[in-house]
Amino acid sequence: MNQNNSVITDDLSFIHSRLGAESKKFENATILMTGCGGFLGFYMLQYLVKYAEKLKLNKIIGLDNFIIEKPEWLVHLEGNNNKVLSIHNFDIAFDDMSKIEFSAQVNFVIHAASIASPTFYRKFPLETVDANIWGLRKLLDYYNSEALKGFLFFSSSEIYGDPPRDQIPTGEEYRGNVSCAGPRACYDESKRFGETLCWIYAETHDLPITIARPFNNFGPGMKLGDKRLPADFANAVINGRDIEILSDGKPTRTFCYVADAIVGYFLCLLYGKYDYFNIGTEKPEISVKDTAKLYVTAAKDILGVDLRVSYQKSDDSEYLVDNPNRRCPKIDKARNKLGYDPVIGVEEGIYRYIKFLSQETL
Repeated sequence: MNQNNSVITDDLSFIHSRLGAESKKFENATILMTGCGGFLGFYMLQYLVKYAEKLKLNKIIGLDNFIIEKPEWLVHLEGNNNKVLSIHNFDIAFDDMSKIEFSAQVNFVIHAASIASPTFYRKFPLETVDANIWGLRKLLDYYNSEALKGFLFFSSSEIYGDPPRDQIPTGEEYRGNVSCAGPRACYDESKRFGETLCWIYAETHDLPITIARPFNNFGPGMKLGDKRLPADFANAVINGRDIEILSDGKPTRTFCYVADAIVGYFLCLLYGKYDYFNIGTEKPEISVKDTAKLYVTAAKDILGVDLRVSYQKSDDSEYLVDNPNRRCPKIDKARNKLGYDPVIGVEEGIYRYIKFLSQETL
């Protein structure tokens, strides 16, 4: 990881400024994050470490079984900050929490231990279920005390499945159109049941559990081999290849730049009571083919390369099975209750992502 990457520096400063006075709730806290080596862990951990002294944090504990890999950025981060940060190779579904030093002192829990890329959760379906259900329950049982100030469960916008037209944009009260069988079910349904566990524990034990439902986040921390659309497009750009779309390019999404999303997730964590929120951006709802054009423009402006967009068919027969045609959130609830208000547009986000990657490859 390039320690002088200007995008990381700017984004972490942006996150801190957007959190404002809410960040004071971290004072004297110990924070535990599962799935710390993943996409969202990239900025969440770096923010907590960089601002640990200002936030007056006691300890940051990261857990991950590194089923895909242990990223170099995390090794470097731990090595430079081992007084405040401790990282453990740990399977949240099966390993013993009491063996983790300082685990009993935790005040905030971020449960992000789940594979989110369809390519990889289809490869590890049981492991995906284990993290979202058994790992979640283990955490809820272990942190059933007054010391807990906030518990964030990362659910997913995938719990909505493929909503009908009259449910787009999609609000939190829409109950979903999801298949319990098929290549995506291990992820979608375990997230749904995870939310049920959160509701039960909030009701029966009065735990301060808040649920975040991410909508198509992208940006730094998303590995080029992630196999999700933003990473595939960025991979092509950085390697000077034409962008291949493995569909007709008509499905639409609203893409939320990761720095905006991280602000939302920290606001969820600090909310300190049961609720559930869409975290993403409402606009623009943009097609895959138009998104690809934005990457082509960024490639020209930042890297000086001319690329084209082509349409291909995936060799994977299940590539588009149960893939929603549209994905767009309502975020009024998060805006009104959390003060969450994303401001980075998709075009600016793509420029930041490509600029970040270009500095990493210097």
